[in-house]
Amino acid sequence: MTKFRIFLLSLILVQLFLPAHAVLADTGPKPTMEFTFEQELTGEPVTITSGILYECDQPDCSDAAPLEEHGPQRFTCEADSCHALAYGFAPYHRLEIQFSDGETRQSNIFKTVGFGSRYTVTIRPDDLLVEGQFSLAAIPPTLIFPIVCTCALLGMGLVTGLIIFLIMMRSARK
Repeated sequence: MTKFRIFLLSLILVQLFLPAHAVLADTGPKPTMEFTFEQELTGEPVTITSGILYECDQPDCSDAAPLEEHGPQRFTCEADSCHALAYGFAPYHRLEIQFSDGETRQSNIFKTVGFGSRYTVTIRPDDLLVEGQFSLAAIPPTLIFPIVCTCALLGMGLVTGLIIFLIMMRSARK
């Protein structure tokens, strides 16, 4: 029994002197926004040089604040598209994009479309028009399994009901 105690005590002491390792964990999928730009302008096409996504809790965006950059949370733009990833988005948004023609244009206030939101942004001479697009990516991943299960149960119930109905109709004819 004393050998066991000595062994257990030595294991505990070894654990105390081992260096602690940092553990990295991901909290799972995060909501995203994809912005595709279309030009309504005549003349030379413009490209995006920089952009800001404003987050708002109020419908009039009176409390607008830029999306903060924390870990993977950020708003980035390419020459003809922008992308946002966040731990969670506010209900309302506004874009402010600077273009290669030197102009900075603001968008209308728009709502979050879903978990994986997709938007079409029309570049107009004085402003931007943001319109949401529906896609299956807008459904949060945590809801997909319950939706599929519910549809499968409803389908099986309908098939079972139809079989019972046909059997009853056939037996009533005899």
